[in-house]
Amino acid sequence: MKGYFFTGFPGFICQELVRELLLTKKNVTNVFLLVLPTQKSVSVPIIQTYQQQFPHTTFHLIEGDITQQNLNMSSEDQKLVKKETNYVYHLAAIYDLAVKKEIAYQVNVKGTNQVVEWLKKLPNLERFIYFSTAYVAGKREGKLLETELIHEASFKNHYEETKYLAEIIVDREKDHLPITIIRPGIVKGHSQTGETSKFDGPYLMLNFLHSLRFLPLIPHLGKGEAEFNVVPIDYIVKSTCYLTHSERALGKTLHLTNPEPITIREAYTVLMEKFLKKAPTGSIPLPLAKTFLRVPTARKWLKVEREALDYFTWKGSFDCKEARRILDDEDINCPSFHITADMMVKYYNEHKYDQMKHIHIS
Repeated sequence: MKGYFFTGFPGFICQELVRELLLTKKNVTNVFLLVLPTQKSVSVPIIQTYQQQFPHTTFHLIEGDITQQNLNMSSEDQKLVKKETNYVYHLAAIYDLAVKKEIAYQVNVKGTNQVVEWLKKLPNLERFIYFSTAYVAGKREGKLLETELIHEASFKNHYEETKYLAEIIVDREKDHLPITIIRPGIVKGHSQTGETSKFDGPYLMLNFLHSLRFLPLIPHLGKGEAEFNVVPIDYIVKSTCYLTHSERALGKTLHLTNPEPITIREAYTVLMEKFLKKAPTGSIPLPLAKTFLRVPTARKWLKVEREALDYFTWKGSFDCKEARRILDDEDINCPSFHITADMMVKYYNEHKYDQMKHIHIS
């Protein structure tokens, strides 16, 4: 019988990961979910749903803070968690591309360091899964390998930089702790239902198109030659659950990226056709688009972060051979963007006026 501990609840990836784990593993006795006190009221109904669906598992909602020593858990919670935890997933992070450096450093770097130091006190730890990002590559370009980490290139934003610094902290402990590092690509909603919690990442394209839908002609943004590496949430959680318990994944850093990515231009064209029944006409130079997005009212109207445009010219490509070699054993495959775009657009159409699903853009 096993116990699993998660940071980052009630985040979308964490919720889906917990659900997938419980659907695929029958010996989960305890699930510990670390939440900030401000997130407890949101988390309680989710836990109640889990308990109804999985009555043989005990769920523990634990108040804490990853930036504090021992994750700021009470002594009582600390004792129970230390005794019953075998697997730890660290997902808590600031994912905002426009985040200020001080905030990102506090959560992503200091928080990860506190988690790693706390892990060393767990007597029964069998695996630590750290959620990094493929974009720790920063401004490095060309073929990017799973075995590569340290580099001297700069970063497109503070999110990338602080996740890079955090991964270095985890990577250095591979000789001392049972670690698997997961580097997802850009995560989108479920491939079969389209469900997502937030319209960020790839949904910024749909936000942009929705704002300009009244125009007779809608242009491309720049040349759009960059790789658009999008992976659905169900691929991420199925892969992670399998890798958690795979001996072949122990000590590895793995790209959960799409082995068959498309370009931003292709994705933009596909989404516009499915969403607006139009084809792009012409192109706006990216420098002009960036200048326009300097204006706060423009960003809020389009629901697009200016920092997202930096990815339109970046020439990096993620190699995921090591992850694929392991996942092929279980026949876990990433569907192509073309296959999943219909459900992505359908879900967006049904929820595009739900302000809770849109990120706050300042």
